[in-house]
Amino acid sequence: MSKWEDGLSPIARERLARIGESTPEEKRKLEGVSRVESVLSEFYQGRIDAEDLWRRLKGEGQPTLLRHAQVRLIDSLSFGSTPLELQRKGQAVLAIEALKPEPSTSSLETNLELIEQLQRRYRTEMERAYDGVKAEVERNPRLREKQVQQGQNTMVVQLTVNEAIKQLPQWQDFLSSQDRRYSQEFASAVEKLKRELR
Repeated sequence: MSKWEDGLSPIARERLARIGESTPEEKRKLEGVSRVESVLSEFYQGRIDAEDLWRRLKGEGQPTLLRHAQVRLIDSLSFGSTPLELQRKGQAVLAIEALKPEPSTSSLETNLELIEQLQRRYRTEMERAYDGVKAEVERNPRLREKQVQQGQNTMVVQLTVNEAIKQLPQWQDFLSSQDRRYSQEFASAVEKLKRELR
């Protein structure tokens, strides 16, 4: 025992010793979270699907644990998630929602659909912009040239259309602004989805 603890009363020393201990309720909650995390791990690894997840979590019953599982699933989404991954995790969120006493499935479905639409809109805009830049690069052969310094000499190298597009500062600026804009919209949509959870 350190010197400052010597001056404490026996009751204070006992309380100090118990500070690190978990209450029975905290222990139950931690065990529940651990079970949920284990099931989610199997889901992420592809060993179980949304229906299996539903069956495995059906016995948990505690709305806080079910919400915890949904939040973890939603947090695992990223703007770079494939449409299939987004759909799979969305189905899992909805399956867990069905286990709640008062599910709000329709509002969650609406928000998940908004996220899917956001990804589709991003892909469509990117493809349209890429096709426009590609047509311009194909029309102008000078855009497919790159000067390369080799010692004292400067050489002109011919690039493929795709290489030329990737090198264009306008294309890089467009990519950067689109990624930033859509990433912000995606983050906002995900937060809105989490707010719908009860």
